[in-house]
Amino acid sequence: MSERAVLEVIALDAEDAIAARTGGADRLELITDIAADGLTPPVTTFTAIRSAVDIPLRVMLRLTEGFAAGDVDRLVRTARELRAAGAEEFVLGFLDADGQADLDAVERVVAELAGCRWTFHRAIDHATDREALRKQLADLPGLDTYLTAGSPTGVDEGLPTLLAEAARGGDQQLLVGGGLRLDHVPQLRAAGIDAFHIGGAARPGGWGQRVSVEAVKEWRRVLDSH
Repeated sequence: MSERAVLEVIALDAEDAIAARTGGADRLELITDIAADGLTPPVTTFTAIRSAVDIPLRVMLRLTEGFAAGDVDRLVRTARELRAAGAEEFVLGFLDADGQADLDAVERVVAELAGCRWTFHRAIDHATDREALRKQLADLPGLDTYLTAGSPTGVDEGLPTLLAEAARGGDQQLLVGGGLRLDHVPQLRAAGIDAFHIGGAARPGGWGQRVSVEAVKEWRRVLDSH
């Protein structure tokens, strides 16, 4: 395919960010506390990474493990602080007790973002009805991406869902991540999927290690070859 695929890499700090950028990442997702599946990083981490690299940064807005919003007032304050520090793109996603989008929480946070672009993350894979969720969120300003594996357990199980959603198309980009491997790429690219998200795959030594320039280069090479 002629169109270059987007490669987004999770970065925990400026050293990760530099390595990912050197390897060919197009965008970074900024988080802290991977043990909790990724929470909002400190503003100081954002500013250090913003100073270190010139590629787009999407900052996680998530204060607690799981997909409940928790303290929405604090989420709004956190978004405001990050915006004041220069953040322009975000990642968020909250579910209610019934497994559907927590519209009140999402709308309050999105209002603070004032039109910034944002990703609804893998909460979609844990929703009771992902199509209903997408309809709930369809008109929210700034939403341009869904980070999804197609299944709560990862891309292996979610591949049929991803291929079906790619065939249907939509206004938001599908950013595939969650158990994503290089051998998934040919089928996903052939289906028209053009955005890929890696975290552990950029760290062959595990999450205790830094992003590997060589690992990211290999992902870049494979994506560019399809």
